[in-house]
Amino acid sequence: MPADDRLIVALDVPNVVQGLDLVSRIGEAAGFYKIGLGMLTGGGLALANELKHEQGKRVFLDMKLFDIGATIEAAVRGLAQYDLDFLTVHGDPQVVSAAATGKGGTGLKILAVTILTSLDRADLDANLIRPGDIHEITLERAARALAAGADGVIASPQEAALIRALPEARGKLIVTPGVRPAGAASGDQKRIATPHQAISDGADHIVVGRPIWQAQDPAAVARAVVAELPTQA
Repeated sequence: MPADDRLIVALDVPNVVQGLDLVSRIGEAAGFYKIGLGMLTGGGLALANELKHEQGKRVFLDMKLFDIGATIEAAVRGLAQYDLDFLTVHGDPQVVSAAATGKGGTGLKILAVTILTSLDRADLDANLIRPGDIHEITLERAARALAAGADGVIASPQEAALIRALPEARGKLIVTPGVRPAGAASGDQKRIATPHQAISDGADHIVVGRPIWQAQDPAAVARAVVAELPTQA
C-alpha cells in the first residue's frame, strides 16, 4: 500500500547522513519529505536528488526564497532542473510572479509563505507589519500570492478553512506546518492544530517534523499521524 502523501515529514536534521538514516527508519510509512534551510549546508540538494531520483520519494524544498525578481527567477529556474515537487518563496506578489516565471513549464509547484506559523501579533508589531488581526492579514497575503501565480500557500492550519474558501484558492494547494499529533508538545509553534483538524479544514498536506524525527520509532509515529487523518474519498 503506497504511503499517504498528505503527510510530509520535515527532515530537520543536520546533514545528508542523518537524513538518509531517518528516511530509512521511516521506511514505507511516509513518501513525502521536506528539506529546509537548516540542511542546505549539510548537503540538502544532494539529499533531495537522492530521495527523488534514487528512492522515488516526493520532495518539498523549503527555501522561503526572497530577493529581487531577476534573482528569484534565476534561482527557481536552477532549482526546477532537479525535478522536485514543491518549493517555497515568500508570498510578496512580485516574488511569487518571478518564481512562477522561473519554473517555466516544469512540474515544480510554487508555494507562497503567508505568515510564519511561529509568529503571533506581537512578532508582527516588532517587524513593523501593519496593525490588524493576524488571520485577516494571512488571508489577504494568501489571496494576493495566489493571484500572482502561486500554485498554493503555506499557512497555519488555523487559517486553512478561510483560505480554502477564497475564490483564488480554487484548485490550489494548502500546505500546513504547525501540525502536532494529539498529545505532542507544541515546541516553538504558536498557531497549531491536529492532523485531522488541519485536513478537515481544507489543507491538502500537513508537515510534521519533531514529533516524528525525535521519536524512538519514527515510523510508528508517522503511521499514527496518518491514522489520525480523515478517510480519503
